Amino acid sequence: MKGVTLNMENKTSSKIDLDSVFSVKNVSVNYGDFVAVKNVSMEMYKNKITAFIGPSGCGKSTLIRSFNRMNDLVPSAKVSGEILYQGINLYDQNVDPVQVRRRIGMVFQKPNPFPKSIKENIAFGLRVNNMTDNLDDRIEKALTQAALWDEVKKDLDKNALDLSGGQQQRLCIARTIAVEPDTILMDEPCSALDPVATKKIEDLMQLLVNEFSILIVTHNMQQASRVSDYCAFFTTKATEDGRRTGELVEYSDTKTMFTNPVQSLTEEYISGRFG
Repeated sequence: MKGVTLNMENKTSSKIDLDSVFSVKNVSVNYGDFVAVKNVSMEMYKNKITAFIGPSGCGKSTLIRSFNRMNDLVPSAKVSGEILYQGINLYDQNVDPVQVRRRIGMVFQKPNPFPKSIKENIAFGLRVNNMTDNLDDRIEKALTQAALWDEVKKDLDKNALDLSGGQQQRLCIARTIAVEPDTILMDEPCSALDPVATKKIEDLMQLLVNEFSILIVTHNMQQASRVSDYCAFFTTKATEDGRRTGELVEYSDTKTMFTNPVQSLTEEYISGRFG
């Protein structure tokens, strides 16, 4: 994982698929004594789109945030098990979480541009990461990759908050990819957007996956079936104290999950009989 400061002697000795981006082994995430998601094991692949689906409260967002250590920012959160990124344990004590978040970027549910110009939104992360050589070229490249350049190239000094919701989300994607991550995490990136803006984001994902690995949380079954290569279905299970813990039910390539799922619960969810 280039750019992350760590001791490579800590790299796992277990065999890792050369195409693997994340290898998740018995991962649970707690908030205090509450188990939000329990015992998840799965393998995700480079330059593929993996969708996480399931009802609200099943731990999808909690799990995806553990992949770039965003849960470190929650004092009560604890991640157990093992998350390997390109064979490296992300929670090894020698791994710098700030550098992890650069290599594994994140786009949130609600567009969150800074109250600055379009140009400064992109330049901010570049300056933080000392990537200021050819700054204008880097800004243009990121906006082009995010399919936004042609719409804003004459208005780079415009306040980002004046953009439409869909444009703001593409700007946030541009801001994420400007610092050259390897992977992009997307937590319901289209839930606040109209159908036209949603299609633009989905089309953009199909282009970006040629350069990045993408993980997306979505409640939209149609979106998951349209955009993803692999799909993971989560649900909740009642615990003894009456709370509900998220668990992985089924994980497979998307075509199989939507046409011939192994678990009856998966078929019921996809067909709309619960959730």
